[in-house]
Amino acid sequence: MILRDLIASLNRPLVAGPLDVEILAVTADSRLVEPGTAFVAVRGESHDGRMFIPMALERGAAAIISDTAADPDHPDHLPHIQVGDVRHALAAFATALAGNPSRKLKLVGVTGTNGKTTTAFLLHHLMKRVWHRAGLLGTVSIDDGEESKPANQTTPGPVELNRLLARMADHGCRGAAMEVSSHGIDQKRVDGIAFDTAIFTNLTQDHLDYHGTLDAYATTKFSWFESLAIEPLGKKPVAVVNFDDAHGEKLVSLLGERLPILRYGFNVHCDFRANNLKQSARGMEFELTAKGKSYLVRSPLIGRFNVYNSLAALAAASSLKIPLRDAVAALADAPQVPGRMEFCGTRDGVTVFVDYAHTPDALENACRTLKELQPNRLITVFGCGGDRDKTKRPLMGKAASELSDACILTSDNPRSEDPSAILRDIESGMSGARYKTVPDRAEAIRIAIHAAGKGDIVLIAGKGHETYQQFAAGSVEFDDRREARRALAERPEEPQRKR
Repeated sequence: MILRDLIASLNRPLVAGPLDVEILAVTADSRLVEPGTAFVAVRGESHDGRMFIPMALERGAAAIISDTAADPDHPDHLPHIQVGDVRHALAAFATALAGNPSRKLKLVGVTGTNGKTTTAFLLHHLMKRVWHRAGLLGTVSIDDGEESKPANQTTPGPVELNRLLARMADHGCRGAAMEVSSHGIDQKRVDGIAFDTAIFTNLTQDHLDYHGTLDAYATTKFSWFESLAIEPLGKKPVAVVNFDDAHGEKLVSLLGERLPILRYGFNVHCDFRANNLKQSARGMEFELTAKGKSYLVRSPLIGRFNVYNSLAALAAASSLKIPLRDAVAALADAPQVPGRMEFCGTRDGVTVFVDYAHTPDALENACRTLKELQPNRLITVFGCGGDRDKTKRPLMGKAASELSDACILTSDNPRSEDPSAILRDIESGMSGARYKTVPDRAEAIRIAIHAAGKGDIVLIAGKGHETYQQFAAGSVEFDDRREARRALAERPEEPQRKR
């Protein structure tokens, strides 16, 4: 595309140099610059992109986009575009160069503290059942319609995001489900992406190391819905909102009539309402009331929180004109979501689940769900990540200790922090349940499973689908599910065990 056309959507750019230059690609990484590439100098948390402009020029950049004026020695023949918001400019260039792929898809975004991954997984399953091909972008995996592979981050940067959406459209996907993180919203990664449906799952304490306060975190989430109301990008987006959540109720009030809204939950005022929940260790069923009809919903997932995730997926599918009866039928054989209340096996009457719960609310929900199965004892193994919000550590200790019969505190991803210091922070909130501290996570899992007796449930929380553990010296391979299955296989024979 010609640079003149690319900057047409930017807000009052200041231009130096020619605009009849052909732009073949855009990047914020100077190492990826090739001839024909526009380099966007983004100021990040640890690096200032302006420092890499000389490298971009050396590598043959076709244009420079920055939030400051060009240096005095900037080549006259090379365009320099000064803008107020470089992240928005990066997204605008990426979207245009990719051919606006989101407008070719029925695209659903899912945001919220908890439930994003499961909701996106479920919706992707419903889409595939009806449309045969559909895309998925999330924390665990990426499916472009032909191939599924592990994901690197929840919401990719705008260049990669548009590239993936374009690939989905090229592969014949009619639609796609994607997770939209608060970081992705704040860093303008989804600017220019046209959504048909936006889901709000819930909002509880998380990412305060980045956003500072819960109010700022909520404001970031809400800003995405506000932007869809102001500029729908040629679509008529629908908001699907958890009306049982206090922040969801506030979001509905803020949006007013600017967006069509589908409310879901157990609340009598919900458009998609659940009641009469019944569950076992192998699945659940509940009654759904929607669009003046009732449906019996069956799912292999468990937990009240998964009722919410299922309702969100069903409401979103309905907003895309997928027949609700077909969606309900498809939910009955929904796939196990990796690391989300994942059943890892039973032996000698001991049942083990692995869950990604890494916030106080998520850990409380996971424990409550398993307690509702009426185990003899609930034994919870968990920790907290290093270099993240420290204020949630005692809150997680409180939630686990009050809802479990026994706890084992262990390392999660300590990163650069001292694991012992993290464990002390968690211990400050512990009360009620007996607990012990075992920093080695593999050993903690083994002790919990070997100490469990018939009728006990062991919950291993915090890392879920992750296949690594991060320390100051680097990452090592580690998978809670693999360690759980190994510990189950190595359990001593019941007669030989000391109770």
